[in-house]
Amino acid sequence: MKKIFTEKAPAAVGPYSQAVVINGMVYTSGQIALDPATGELVGKTIEEQAEQVMKNLVAILEEAGTKPENAVKTLCFLTDIDDFAAFNAVYAKYFTGKPARSCVGIKSLPKGAICEVEVIAVI
Repeated sequence: MKKIFTEKAPAAVGPYSQAVVINGMVYTSGQIALDPATGELVGKTIEEQAEQVMKNLVAILEEAGTKPENAVKTLCFLTDIDDFAAFNAVYAKYFTGKPARSCVGIKSLPKGAICEVEVIAVI
């Protein structure tokens, strides 16, 4: 098992890794819209935050030796399920391979984020 870390994505805000690679698969931790350089939340709208989340995930996937097109499953969390369509518009630009996905509405996320995404991908 290999732990993944890149400075191109935000450091973990708790006791976990950005991602773990095992048996040719990468499992990312959930990413929120944090700027990797400052650790501060980026954007107020779902579109702005989703863009930053996707950039963070791309950086982690690339560090692990893969890309969003190789995703097999994603799990998405939205604090307002009414943002579903706007979130999908951003998500679709990155996950063009259309992996399996769950998307759920939840009460809250760390640091006041409004979306979080985690990915399982083939390397």
